[in-house]
Amino acid sequence: MREREAASREILQVISRSRDDSLPVFDTILAHARRLCDSLHAGLFLVSEDKSELQLAAYQGEDEWLVALHFQNPPKLEDIGNPMVQAAVSRSVVHIEDTEADELGPSPGTARSLLHVPLLTRDECHGVLSLAGRVVGTFKDTDIQLFEIFAEKALIAVENVRQYRALRDKTEEVQTLNNTLQKQVEEQVGEIERIGKLKRFLPTAVAETVISSGSEKMLSSHRALLGVLFCDIRGFTAFCETAEPEETIEVLQTYHEEMGKLINAHGAGVDHRMGDGIMVLFNDPIPCDDPAGDAVRLAISMRAKMVELSKQWKRLGHRLGFGVGVSLGYATVGMVGYEGRSDYTASGTAINVASRLCEMAEDGEILLSTRAAIAVEDDFPSVSKGEVTLKGIREPVEVFRLDEGATE
Repeated sequence: MREREAASREILQVISRSRDDSLPVFDTILAHARRLCDSLHAGLFLVSEDKSELQLAAYQGEDEWLVALHFQNPPKLEDIGNPMVQAAVSRSVVHIEDTEADELGPSPGTARSLLHVPLLTRDECHGVLSLAGRVVGTFKDTDIQLFEIFAEKALIAVENVRQYRALRDKTEEVQTLNNTLQKQVEEQVGEIERIGKLKRFLPTAVAETVISSGSEKMLSSHRALLGVLFCDIRGFTAFCETAEPEETIEVLQTYHEEMGKLINAHGAGVDHRMGDGIMVLFNDPIPCDDPAGDAVRLAISMRAKMVELSKQWKRLGHRLGFGVGVSLGYATVGMVGYEGRSDYTASGTAINVASRLCEMAEDGEILLSTRAAIAVEDDFPSVSKGEVTLKGIREPVEVFRLDEGATE
């Protein structure tokens, strides 16, 4: 009795240590069953996932060839003549006291008695514990009771492993989900940062175009034919010297707000602002059919708006005007700067010409480069002011003044 109690305690200890693997429990159960019942061999069979056969899960004994036999020909649950299958199907103990006298005939090997105990839950049979005796009538009622207890413990081990693996799979699933969510969050944060970066130097419409394209390739350095517009406020430096800081800020705020509305309305690609100076590019990164014409139309709208603003400022004692320079030509366009301080801008002769023309322009004047004037002559007449030498430009440039009465 003490040996059996000690065996039960040891089996429970192995169960507690083997939550992820039932084989150590099976081996311990079979070892104690053989020893306590003086058996020839012992095996534990589990019902296959497709419920078609009994598969050998553990074995201890002297007839090792039986292992190969059961692996090659596992008992089919449809073979109701097999005593082990009878135990599984009937969900009851099958005890054969004398295999030679049994109507099923002698069993394989030298076993003279057999005991098959099913592993049962309320709903189904999960397998069979099988014990083979050396002599007729090996197993007593106490042996059968002990083996039924061992079967219950084997089933506990099976259930523990099932629950452990289910929990592990669930944990892995949750971890995978967390990793996926984390990756999505990182991608979204990266996208937000990228959008914010684009919107710092591109008009909203342009930034959204780049974002929707899914690629910033259009922002890499390249050559493009641009319509270029430079504008600034005439008399702004003198104004700043006499005006209060609050007045200067208010004028600049109004000026940039109104000019910004017009720039967006005319579909400009890029605009840059420094103080009262503004540079606007057409035909990059968003292509347009008439970059010079679009630049001139924007310049006319700006001039008209500045006439209104100048009247308002004049009532406040501020005498301010407005000048514009427009050119058409190729320039190098792309990102310039370093991480966190990059900008999208252009450089080249066309940029310099527009800037110098803006400096030359008197209040209300819109000055055009030769190429820009020719490109828009059918829609916007202009008159030549003759050739001038512009700072930073090697050859003299013929400058044209847009007709003062020109409208969009």
